[in-house]
Amino acid sequence: MNLRPIADKVERGERLTREDGLALFASNDLLTIGRLANLANVRKNGERVYFAANQHINPTNVCILRNTCVFCSFARMPKEDGAYTRSLDEVFAEADAARDNPTREFHIVGGLHPKLKLSYYTDMFRGLKQRHPQVMIKALTAVEVAHLARIDGISTRDVLVAMKEAGVSTLPGGGAEVFSPAARATIADRKLTGEEWLAVHREAHQLGMPSNCTMLYGHVETIEDRVDHLLALRALQDETGGFLTYIPLAYHPDHNELGETLGRTGTATTGFDDLKNIAVGRLLLDNIPHVKTHWPMVTPFISQVALTFGCDDLEGTVVFERVYHEAGAPTPMWLSYDEIVTLIRGAGKEPVERDSLYQTVRTFEGYQTKPPAVPVRPQGPAPQGALFQIEHRAQAAARRKPPVATVVDGAE
Repeated sequence: MNLRPIADKVERGERLTREDGLALFASNDLLTIGRLANLANVRKNGERVYFAANQHINPTNVCILRNTCVFCSFARMPKEDGAYTRSLDEVFAEADAARDNPTREFHIVGGLHPKLKLSYYTDMFRGLKQRHPQVMIKALTAVEVAHLARIDGISTRDVLVAMKEAGVSTLPGGGAEVFSPAARATIADRKLTGEEWLAVHREAHQLGMPSNCTMLYGHVETIEDRVDHLLALRALQDETGGFLTYIPLAYHPDHNELGETLGRTGTATTGFDDLKNIAVGRLLLDNIPHVKTHWPMVTPFISQVALTFGCDDLEGTVVFERVYHEAGAPTPMWLSYDEIVTLIRGAGKEPVERDSLYQTVRTFEGYQTKPPAVPVRPQGPAPQGALFQIEHRAQAAARRKPPVATVVDGAE
């Protein structure tokens, strides 16, 4: 009954307020919240659920914020064990997996390398487009864009223009974390402020580069922080209309300083909270077309349930996801076409393959999935041998011919 006034608003199609958002996050009536979010989603997207045939590429894990972003398990200092920086030939060799897969999108993010300049990335984007003209490029978080602007001594707008000219279609939504200054001071005190993150995306939208938006939840943030973050995203969308999708990202506490400090190691977010963040995001962000569940973070099975909690995007094949698996995620490194189609159909929804701009690539009427050779239920990360083989091939390919570009000034 506490949610009845909110339910009435949703059913009338009225915009929810900050107080409504706080009430939703405070409520334990998950099924009602999910039902309302599903109603809001079906109005926008019908029974369609999108996914992308995408490949993740992480050119470097070297990052100047290694010791200040205490929630991160991916970053390394330049001389630290496990640090790597790919030459362009290594990146191109890894991307050649797209020749054997129906890849439509390269998703490219990495660390804030102290010596890699904008030209390294624009050469990468041009090389990828030359080799794979059918694949769209979604690349570089707002934090990376601002870092490159500092390294090259130019504006963030100039960086974005150069990226667009080199072939980048859209920006990912990473680096937003949570905009609350207090929470940010605890988890990432040297990262862009919330206002700076929003400013980069505003510039991208003005240049005709749509982007995604995110919120990292499940760490030290309050429900007030969550609601204010969502309302800031909503306000920018009112202004620019440039956000394509919202993705709530679940914090994973393993292999990072924050998890140890909080005594949370081995205790990830709950399925209850994962579903609530999807649903409340859909209800508050009435002007963002899509809401995505990131299955590597919350498991394919929570993501499947999320498809009836306001979510209309199951992410994608996500070939070789590294960032979250460095935090100990037990999910697979990728999912096959048939696994994704099976998950979507199992939720009573219609699978639709999309490109980076949510243009339909393929529908699946009459498509017959093959019975899996092994159970679909994930048994942990992909075998190390599989990841090793593609990285080994990338390195071997780079050794066979002179590199197009190499690490600058011994940065490795």
